[in-house]
Amino acid sequence: MTADSLFALANNLVLPAWLLLVIAPGWEWTQRLVHAAWIPMLLGGAYLGLALMGPGAPEGADFSTLPGVMRLFDSPVGALAGWIHYLVFDLFVGAWEVRDAQRRGISHLWVVPCLVVTLMLGPAGLLLYLGLRVFKTGETTLVESAG
Repeated sequence: MTADSLFALANNLVLPAWLLLVIAPGWEWTQRLVHAAWIPMLLGGAYLGLALMGPGAPEGADFSTLPGVMRLFDSPVGALAGWIHYLVFDLFVGAWEVRDAQRRGISHLWVVPCLVVTLMLGPAGLLLYLGLRVFKTGETTLVESAG
């Protein structure tokens, strides 16, 4: 499988999941497909495969400097691994936003713009959702207390 075909496959795997989060958040199949671990596991496996079986990091690539990080994306495999990284984490965050809003009684109509921004701009969408949550509920903690 080429990097281009894996890129298309990864995108085609997450876009229907995002649509389900937006238009049918409470549907049984949204629960089974999007809120389950299957999509992150599939994409995480692809990511791990790219990391382990890819051509290796280019000379000068590292995580300690901006130029070093830029070098990690110099190859199609490196850019694809980075893209899959974004896809997995953004979808995970979007699904969490939906579940969290449902638990807190926040209308889904308020969450939809947050989902769109999370899909396109990851952390900015999470910021928007957290701001919405504080505005609607006054809640600032991210984790429910045990007990």
